[in-house]
Amino acid sequence: MLTTSTIAMADSLINNGGGGDYKYQLWRTTDNTQYYIKIWSRKSDPNSAPLHITRSYPSSREALDDFDCNYAKKSLASCPR
Repeated sequence: MLTTSTIAMADSLINNGGGGDYKYQLWRTTDNTQYYIKIWSRKSDPNSAPLHITRSYPSSREALDDFDCNYAKKSLASCPR
């Protein structure tokens, strides 16, 4: 008799935080090659659907820099001028 197990693959929540009027969750894809951010209004219910899900980034640093520059409105060296 041959048996197989099924393992559910899912993206992994890496970090969460906030800045400005927004809060975020940083996620990593199942193959560990890309990162993306789910973004909510700071006042929104934590169980609500995100306002925005970003594109994929090759590193968590790039994803967080994008959040800081475009949502938290920080002035970082990595932000486009």
